[in-house]
Amino acid sequence: MIMFSGPKGPRLSLDEGSVFDIGSCVVDGIDLAPGRAIPDDGDPRIDHSLEGFLFTCGPDHIRHREPIAGADAFYPLHGSFSANPAHSIDLTVEGDDLVARAVVDVDLAADGRAQLRRQWRLRGDSGEVQLADTVVNVGDTAFPTFLMYHMNLGAKHFDADTRLEGAMLESGGLPWAFGEGDGNIFCVPAGHGGWAEVRLGPMAVIGGKQLKVRFRTDTLPHLQVWRNQKAPAHVLGIEPVSHRWVDRGELEAAGEFDILQPGESRDYGLAFSFV
Repeated sequence: MIMFSGPKGPRLSLDEGSVFDIGSCVVDGIDLAPGRAIPDDGDPRIDHSLEGFLFTCGPDHIRHREPIAGADAFYPLHGSFSANPAHSIDLTVEGDDLVARAVVDVDLAADGRAQLRRQWRLRGDSGEVQLADTVVNVGDTAFPTFLMYHMNLGAKHFDADTRLEGAMLESGGLPWAFGEGDGNIFCVPAGHGGWAEVRLGPMAVIGGKQLKVRFRTDTLPHLQVWRNQKAPAHVLGIEPVSHRWVDRGELEAAGEFDILQPGESRDYGLAFSFV
């Protein structure tokens, strides 16, 4: 892990062994990542990723495993990104900002090859963390591209006043422990251009601060939120995502595949802060 922190904002660890994702996220001395309080889906790649504060799902598949058409094989759980190491890592200071760049190469499950060009920026003036990603088709064949950011938080840090708020949510917000039972999930449209914002808080354990997440809706037009309190899991995920929550076949039939031709790219972005 590479430590990434400045005079303001959270103290992060960037996982050079897996997509340059975020492991720990420490705010006021509290690591908000869930650690081992996560469900076990039987894939050690995803177990490792789920422990951290943010992991990247894609670029050839998102969500749960589905069969690959015409092959005796499956798209892996949450796609092919997870567990691919970063290279060409570069840490620089630009004015008051700390910037970390890296490249991640990935062989896709149904052939083809993609590359993630990633930049993290920690703003020195505000402490906001900004992520700019470009997914490039560096192979010889086209593929439908998908992306989801999983921002996972240990729900043990929440209290009765902790809520989700955002314009895309019904009535503008809901309690963090939404729905019935020990788990729930929803996926809603978040916009079709510009940036959307969702907030989680206040959290008394970090002095009443709330997490504010912003994300691009031209390529991430949906927001998925899930929670799991089935022991030993105790986690909530905030997930900007490229596609609505239906099977691949339904997306394809509806003409919603985003086909990336060789040499083409897609840009994605989000930002978060604790205020």
